Amino acid sequence: MIALHLVVTDLNGGDRIARIEKNDLFLWMSDQLNSTAKEWKPSVAAASWQPSWLPPSDQPTPFTPPSKQEPPIDDEAQPSDEGVSQVTTQMSETNIPPDAPPSQNDEEDQVQQEKEAVQNDEEEPIHQKSAEHLVEEPKSPVKPEAEPLMEVDEAGVAKENEEGAAAVKGWDDRDHLNIVFIGHVDAGKSTLCGSIMYLLGSVDKRTIEKFEVEAKERNRESWFLAYIMDTNEEERAKGKTVEVGRAYLQTPARRFTVLDAPGHKNYVPAMIAGASQADVGILVISARKGEFEAGFDRQGQTREHAMLAKTLGVQRLVVVINKMDEVTVQWSEERFNSIVKRLTPYLKNCGYRVKRDVTFIPISALSGINIKDPLTPGIAPWAEKLNNGKSLLQYLETMPISGRNADGALRMTLIDRYADRGTVVLAKVESGILYKGQTVVVCPNQQKCKVDNIYINEEEVQGAKPGENILVRLNGLQESEVSKGHVVASRFAPVYGCTEIIGELFVTELLEHRPLLSAGYTAIFHAHTADEECTVTEIVALIDMKTGKIAKRNPAFAKDNQKAIVKIKLERSICLEEYSKMMQLGRFTLRDEGKTVAIGIIKKCR
Repeated sequence: MIALHLVVTDLNGGDRIARIEKNDLFLWMSDQLNSTAKEWKPSVAAASWQPSWLPPSDQPTPFTPPSKQEPPIDDEAQPSDEGVSQVTTQMSETNIPPDAPPSQNDEEDQVQQEKEAVQNDEEEPIHQKSAEHLVEEPKSPVKPEAEPLMEVDEAGVAKENEEGAAAVKGWDDRDHLNIVFIGHVDAGKSTLCGSIMYLLGSVDKRTIEKFEVEAKERNRESWFLAYIMDTNEEERAKGKTVEVGRAYLQTPARRFTVLDAPGHKNYVPAMIAGASQADVGILVISARKGEFEAGFDRQGQTREHAMLAKTLGVQRLVVVINKMDEVTVQWSEERFNSIVKRLTPYLKNCGYRVKRDVTFIPISALSGINIKDPLTPGIAPWAEKLNNGKSLLQYLETMPISGRNADGALRMTLIDRYADRGTVVLAKVESGILYKGQTVVVCPNQQKCKVDNIYINEEEVQGAKPGENILVRLNGLQESEVSKGHVVASRFAPVYGCTEIIGELFVTELLEHRPLLSAGYTAIFHAHTADEECTVTEIVALIDMKTGKIAKRNPAFAKDNQKAIVKIKLERSICLEEYSKMMQLGRFTLRDEGKTVAIGIIKKCR
């Protein structure tokens, strides 16, 4: 027997606590029921029930007739509370008798209402929306229309270039060359840069003597020339370049910007930032036995630096075989030819035309041999006829320069920025001419601003031609509105940010634990001075390396040493252009876990 304690409210309104048994409970409940009450039926004329806490609704809910398979409502049956409430609401709002079946006109009206709902873009339930719709759903109730892309005003671009040509006329007719020194760690890049500066008189003798004493105290006597290019005390203590060193040199024939890139694999992003500014790359190779082999194997940086230089727009490569005076080499012709023979096939695979784009020069950076002056007769008779007997600097003064378009629309890639009586940006002019007083657009933000001052090597000038590394003070722009990777463009031909591209890439060497490039592959996307996370969304086709034609459509993946057309989605928009229109903004590199896995060019972007 079950005993229950109940709080019972009697008809007189009083509460009493009763302890009753199970059978007594059923008897008591049966006594409270009114067995003679009439059967309840819904009132057709009754108004629809509206909760007091909800605002009144002017539009009634449309009546949805039951399907043909639904059995008719039986007046004799006792309806449940849920069924009664649904039927009552529908009937009271539509004034249709409960026994009347839905007519054909009602079904036609329902179909018409559904069509109108679709046409009026009524919001569908969240679970029925696609993921793409949820991403593109606007925050505001009214979605603003996208502004159409501005067409290039060729007349405006031509007028700007005419004004720019007048501004730079008569300042300095010497060509400017950006040189980046790349190669494996400890190959002698910083020493070579310091040696060039010392030989050209950019560093006084007293400073060199100070560095000699400092290097001797650290038992690193051969590092004193490298101290010239080191940017901080940490680099001098470790003997490793961390950031890109920068220096300005000039000869009677040309002006140079020297960029000393780090060689350690941990600082490849800094090397990419330096190489993206360069016109010519100097690949420094150590001829000492064991050092060249260590730099050229799969874990060395000689391979990666040479490939990245080509991808980042370095059209000409000067390969200097350094440390030729070392004890294990002694200006050996056999050692020189062995290094050249091993490098040549790899440089061809990187895309260089070796006979036209690559030059090999034997030097000694520490001794200064064959850098400014040609080889002294008797040191290496076999090398005296190389490059028509020219030294390194003599060759750099006479080598041809291509790929600069002063008549094109202004394109200036930003390297850095800081605040100094306004916003000052460090940039390189890739195309067009920049001049003082010009109104430009900072992309992809499309922020208009005015050029107040232009500086080349700390000297204020009226304008800058393609290839110049400059400092520009911009008026009407906050420091927070611009960053590395942005592009300053002509207001008559702006650059727009891209989040999706179709590119043609070459898979160099994938990671051991990720040996396949397929849809969903994530990496870091590098283009000019910008970098962003990306995802490969589709492998469109594989390309035959020999014929250049499509070998297979919609493959599942791509492997090492294969060329493919892929679709790539970027996390945030960056300024890109098709390679056929603007080479400097149309190249890209994919890196994963500190390793370059693919290089390519942009076919389409949006």
